[in-house]
Amino acid sequence: MQAENSSNLVPPTSRSSNYISLKYCNFSPEITHIGIQENTSGCRYMVVFQYGSAVLFNIEDHEVESYLEIVRRHASGLLPEMQKDDYAVKVKQLMMEDIKGGPDYIVDGMVEEFTDINRDMVKIGTFTMKRKKLFQLVGKANSNMANVILKVGLFDRSEIAWKDAKYAQILDYLRDEYEVAQRFGNLDFKLKFVEHNIHFLQVALQNRRSDLLEWCIIILLSIQNVV
Repeated sequence: MQAENSSNLVPPTSRSSNYISLKYCNFSPEITHIGIQENTSGCRYMVVFQYGSAVLFNIEDHEVESYLEIVRRHASGLLPEMQKDDYAVKVKQLMMEDIKGGPDYIVDGMVEEFTDINRDMVKIGTFTMKRKKLFQLVGKANSNMANVILKVGLFDRSEIAWKDAKYAQILDYLRDEYEVAQRFGNLDFKLKFVEHNIHFLQVALQNRRSDLLEWCIIILLSIQNVV
């Protein structure tokens, strides 16, 4: 299927190789021949997974069968009845501004904040973060890790998976499909980066406080000598 639709192939953005993404904007005579007509609503997309699932986006209902026919040419073991779900994407036509993106990862905000602190330290040779702010970042990092591991139950095995081995296999397959271990590894790397920076800043704050106490002692001894 990938070879026959190379002109419509969308380069993969994941390491997973069990799917292909196809984009249809300039429709070929072969595509229009099976019932798909070009319109002005934009490009159509179809993602086909190796295990038999197809995701279609921006495709009208009467065109679905025509696109699925492209998949059926290369499919085997077809189910007697097709199962499907429909989802809608709502667009606000009267929005004055374009949609703006931002950090969509749980610790990206903290990583960026520490990156800014490091940049400032390179420029001025010190940092100006207060002790209270540092403690807040420590609490936030610990809270995020607890939410991922405990509340979300990222590595917990479901009750039904304990009772039936086949569901355990499905669970393991889904974890591999959604790259849970790799994603958690990325999250853990970022949290370790935050933890390393927090430890460094804690030591720096402690040294700063020690220096202050030493100067206070020197001043007091000087006053005593003068008296």
